[in-house]
This record gives sequence, structure tokens and C-alpha cells, in this order.
Amino acid sequence: MTGEGCVPRPLFGGALSSNFPVRFQDVSNIREVPDHQEVFVDPARDESLIFELLDLKGEVEDGGSALWFLRDIANEQDAGDAMVVQHSGTLELAGLRFGEDHAVAGTALGQLAVSKGRQGKEAQNIVQVYLANIRLKNAATDVVITAYEPLLINPLSESANAVAAGPAVPAEQAGCLPMFEIFKLAVMNFNVHDWNLFNGGT
Repeated sequence: MTGEGCVPRPLFGGALSSNFPVRFQDVSNIREVPDHQEVFVDPARDESLIFELLDLKGEVEDGGSALWFLRDIANEQDAGDAMVVQHSGTLELAGLRFGEDHAVAGTALGQLAVSKGRQGKEAQNIVQVYLANIRLKNAATDVVITAYEPLLINPLSESANAVAAGPAVPAEQAGCLPMFEIFKLAVMNFNVHDWNLFNGGT
């Protein structure tokens, strides 16, 4: 097992935080990232973690919300028909409480084909997508945490410039924590330090 550790990372100016490895670089100010997103990338492995704050989707049932957001991502990537859903469930968040109860994140895991930027279908990579939805109803906000783990890099993809084309090197072989473990730690250690971030949230 790798000795790679996860450290506390401030999000959205320190109003939120999570834990994940230092090898993930904040690219939110480098790329054209919307204000409601923060994006962290390990360019050497083409892995990424995205934290997104969205208006609460009140019409979406709590139990199926993570799967709903995963399908939404697949549709945005024009991969809706090709997505394979492998698992959905929940994680209890020890650090985030509503009254006496721990908050709960709905989770979903799937595989889909995605392309970088404006590259077309001929340059799609196969990725494993881990998604969690934390419903902050008192702040009318859906927090969506998404982790992308490449499984197969297309030779025509921009990713092939930084990561060798073909099957991705397993995390353990590269001396890294597996993406599933990183995702789980990032979600379970998500916390809110300043509810004012949500414009009137209590």
C-alpha cells in the first residue's frame, strides 16, 4: 500500500474544505472554470477532482440524486448512451452535521467516454467517474464532488501528450493512492466553515 497522505485543502476561499493529496494542483485560476467550480488535477496521471456548488435540484429525489448528476454529466459529454453505471450508494460525513445528525452524501460510480475540451468523439478517453452529491437543503445547494480516473487514453487525445496512450498505469504500481480511496476521503472529509458562502444559508 502506498504511503501517500491526504492533507486538508481549503476550497472557495476557505469557506469549505476537504482532504486529498498534494499532488492534485488547483487549476481553477488557470483554466476557464466557472465561479461555482474548483478543479484540482494531477497532470502526471490525468486524474482530476471537481468541487461544484449548484442550486438545489428540488425536483430530484434524494436517493437518486447522485445518479441523476452522473447521467447529466454523461449527457453533457454526449456519452449518455455509452455510460455504464456500476454502483450507487451513500457515505456518512463525519465532519458535517445538521443538528444532531451527520450529513449524508449520495454516491454513484460509472464508466463513460469523454473528450478533452473541444476534441471530438474520435479522441475520447474511457474514464471511471466517481460522483457524490451532498444536499445542503438549509442552504438550497447541491454540492457535487466528481473524481475522474482514466482507464484508457486515446492516442488522439490531448491527454496522450502528458500520459502515455493505452491502458492507464494502476495507482498502486505508480506509488499513488487509488482514485476510489482519494474520492472517499475527499467526500467524507468535506466540511463547511462559513455558511455565508451560500448567500443566506444558515
